Amino acid sequence: MTQERSVFNIGVIGCGHWGPNHIRVFSELSRSTVSACADPNGSRLERVARRFPGIRTVADYRMLLDDPNIDAVVIATPTQTHATIAHQALQSGKHVLAEKPLCTSAMQAPKLASLARDVNRVLMVGHVFLFNNGIIRLREAIANGELGRLQYLDAVRTNLGPVRGDVNALYDLGTHDISIFNYLVGATPVEVSAHGSCISQNNIEDVCFATLKYPDGTLGHIHVSWLNPRKVRTLTVVGHQKMAHWDDVAPEDTLRLYDKGLKEPPFYDSFGEFQFLLRNADVHLPKIDRGEPLMNQANAFLDSVLNGAPCRSGCAEAEAVVAVLEAATESLRNGGRMCAVGAAPMGKPVSTDRETVLPLRGGVPVGRHPLTTAVAR
Repeated sequence: MTQERSVFNIGVIGCGHWGPNHIRVFSELSRSTVSACADPNGSRLERVARRFPGIRTVADYRMLLDDPNIDAVVIATPTQTHATIAHQALQSGKHVLAEKPLCTSAMQAPKLASLARDVNRVLMVGHVFLFNNGIIRLREAIANGELGRLQYLDAVRTNLGPVRGDVNALYDLGTHDISIFNYLVGATPVEVSAHGSCISQNNIEDVCFATLKYPDGTLGHIHVSWLNPRKVRTLTVVGHQKMAHWDDVAPEDTLRLYDKGLKEPPFYDSFGEFQFLLRNADVHLPKIDRGEPLMNQANAFLDSVLNGAPCRSGCAEAEAVVAVLEAATESLRNGGRMCAVGAAPMGKPVSTDRETVLPLRGGVPVGRHPLTTAVAR
């Protein structure tokens, strides 16, 4: 869809950790401007006002939805409020960029998608690593057969904090890796198994391990933790021809492609002969543009709104990720048993059920302002 004017006016809802980052990137782009932000926390609004003079600050986000001069909103609030606010924003005629995950139930995503189609507005989800140039280059290597047949993926995402009180580490950190896995494999897992431990809080897992099984047999493993001495953001992808390793915190050479693997094994009867079955050749270091993923994501959102460009992280992708999280949560509550993933396959039409998304399952009660008690992300 194409707007009549090219400079887009954006409002940001939630001024915790990510909200100010969204304000910064959209303010720096020539095609957009940020005119207002909302947060019930006055000290956060004061910090935003000092950092971004001229931006209107309000406590009630509904003032942004009622403002006819605001074309789109970014939702950077606690996870359980995303679906409610996105629903209200779409009904108000705003384009929406919502932080991940889009909702707490996969059933909510197709309803939001249906509403977005009805009101002819873009609904995009902030799976920011799909806009990381290293991940994009890795997908190209997989798509063009450079790695050969995928065998497994292994991701580690750890740090000491920040510890959240609204969702567990899998919803907070694992969402990134689920979206990356689905993007690289081009499919949604059919089964998930997860284990976790509640260390600092009751009923909120600080550390989780999840195994994802894809339709073609590819396995994915995710380790996430808020209680780890090192900040680690790594991904290893093993194909039958080559292997890849991505390290998002490495100062350089974030992506490495290894010409390593196993040769087709002939008969052998000694360890020395077995050693020759291992292929250990060159390591290729692709040149990766270290452009900021959040800036890339903001540009992609504007491209979708202004030029009708396809959305890389739309409702179908969001629904698939939330379905995996739901199945992982079921597994966590049932001793780690394998649980089926209930999402429609990625790329297939989502449901057109138009039942309202309110109230949220496990979210804020109906009629209650979802930001009056919740802390913005």
